[in-house]
Amino acid sequence: MTESTTAKAAPKSRATKAKAAPAAAPAFPDFEAFAMPKMEVPAAFREATEKGIESAREAYAKVKNAAEDATDLMEDTFETSRQGVVEFNHKAVDAAKTNADATFNFIKDIMSVKTLAEAIELQSTFARQQFDALSAQTKEMQELATKLGTDVSAPVKEAMEKSFKDLKVNGSG
Repeated sequence: MTESTTAKAAPKSRATKAKAAPAAAPAFPDFEAFAMPKMEVPAAFREATEKGIESAREAYAKVKNAAEDATDLMEDTFETSRQGVVEFNHKAVDAAKTNADATFNFIKDIMSVKTLAEAIELQSTFARQQFDALSAQTKEMQELATKLGTDVSAPVKEAMEKSFKDLKVNGSG
């Protein structure tokens, strides 16, 4: 009886090895203790798991959308800032050029005066013109800085208002 049992067992293990060789063989194919029992998962557990997975997918989609929106907001804000700073710098360079040209013209004119009275009058005129020019330039730069601040903060303000509105809708619903 031992021989027949051994004879029957040998072909089985050869067949198992031959069949399992092409596919990845489990670590302990011949040990029933390591085999997973086949059991039915309760429907309630399956439903709860499916709901959990669906909730996780929805949460991931919301987080992904929020991250994309935040990235877009940052890109827009940085681009607006960059453009505003470039425009502000152009205005500052233009003002400096205007002031330098006026100063050089004044120096040229002052070198050609014949009397002290003429020099004093030229100096007074130059000072008044420069004061007016600097006042206008300062006002222009202030307006540009205010516009830049508003342009940069507007998208952030809109995003915050939208977020709070969404929170109120989702919180009360």
